[in-house]
Amino acid sequence: MSQTEQKENAMKYKLAYTSLILLIYTLGKCIPLYGLDLDAYSYRSAGAEEVLMQVISGDADRSSLFALGIFPYMISGILVQVAFAIRSWFSKTQVSPKTMNLATVIVMLVIAVFQATMQVPQLQFAVADDWLPYAQAMAGLEMITGVMVILWLSERNGKYGIGGRMIVVVVNILERISVTVLNHNGSELLVPLAISAVMMLIMVVMENAEMRIPVQRVSIHNIYADKNYLAIKLNPAGIMSVMFTSAVFMLLQMLISLLAGLFPQSVELAWCQSNINLTTPIGVATYIACEYLLTICFAMLMVSPKDITEGFLKSGDSIVNLHAGRDTRRYLRKVMWRISLSSATVMGVCILVPLVLQWKGNVDGTLSMLPTSIMMMTSFFCTIYRELESIYKYDACHPLF
Repeated sequence: MSQTEQKENAMKYKLAYTSLILLIYTLGKCIPLYGLDLDAYSYRSAGAEEVLMQVISGDADRSSLFALGIFPYMISGILVQVAFAIRSWFSKTQVSPKTMNLATVIVMLVIAVFQATMQVPQLQFAVADDWLPYAQAMAGLEMITGVMVILWLSERNGKYGIGGRMIVVVVNILERISVTVLNHNGSELLVPLAISAVMMLIMVVMENAEMRIPVQRVSIHNIYADKNYLAIKLNPAGIMSVMFTSAVFMLLQMLISLLAGLFPQSVELAWCQSNINLTTPIGVATYIACEYLLTICFAMLMVSPKDITEGFLKSGDSIVNLHAGRDTRRYLRKVMWRISLSSATVMGVCILVPLVLQWKGNVDGTLSMLPTSIMMMTSFFCTIYRELESIYKYDACHPLF
């Protein structure tokens, strides 16, 4: 096939590659762990905790090859980024992407081993007591292997497919939405779907609206000189902050459970274990606080005032009516604080409303996270749509010769 034909079929190849990745991931979720009692894992009503877990791990019952999901990868990414960010405060040497990837994989394996150790004793096996330790060890190894397979699938899709490294989350969310909708009648779904429709509209606006800051470009001296601007999306971090909030919240629960097991006499740890969940006001407040913190941090990382200011200083460009340097950096910080706080507040309210309705008994616990799942799905679809649009335009361009 000629280079021209390959170029014109970029969308077809990317869609086919992503479809293959999703097929492998879906099949992997259907492979049960060794020795499990499958009758104990039939469908059951899931509360907010189980729905949250399935979005991250893909398996609320933790019974398949991919039971751990992308949780270890997400947490390791956060920890490595924070560690190297702290390191940069004391050292001016740059860290290579290869070193960061290696550190991420090592931390991910440590977290996967820890998570598998915590989850395997909770599984129900259909083996004799003499074989139970071997079955548990085999199940743990399968969980860790599944994490490595998911990492490989995500990396390959980020390089050759559509939707980036988090494409497997789309499958998890779609599965959870479909199962939830199919197991409830119309009257039960009326309020959650109405809330979901409002959330979809809000998310579409936030994902596509942007703030435009007028910029003076020294290299442009034509009629377009007055039409240059710095565009900042109203939701700079996208839905990723909500996903990582779920992962951080799950990690917090795991650490509390571990400490409670090590110190069973501790009243404080027992109180935390019973209250840090999505069915109590304190647990929800903790979740919303994590969402605020991560949304602001991700926004500052994705649209860094420091990097933008340094870029202006190197290129000679500047924001209209502002001096380059310190004034520009202060102005951009204020802008990013306002935007990130607004974004965190909007998404926090969207998450909080169905949980409050759950406390009051107006919404079933299984449906309390349905609006949040649909909100996340809307954000992913907006991102994928923009990616498909850019690939379509790329395919539409033909070489001159």
